[in-house]
Amino acid sequence: MMKNMGTTDRIIRTIAALVILYVTYTALSGIVAFLGYVIVAVLLVTSATAYCPAYKMMGMDTTKKR
Repeated sequence: MMKNMGTTDRIIRTIAALVILYVTYTALSGIVAFLGYVIVAVLLVTSATAYCPAYKMMGMDTTKKR
């Protein structure tokens, strides 16, 4: 699996995941909260691995080329 996410993209995803996690934990319940947790998990896994399958399908790459 080659990396296709740059550092800035990973930071933005991590911050977004933390914001969504906070909102989900404090204000949501039921199925909506479950979906919020799933979104958080996806964002954190993709930012930790620096690989996004959706980017691969669209042919995108946000890494800096040397």
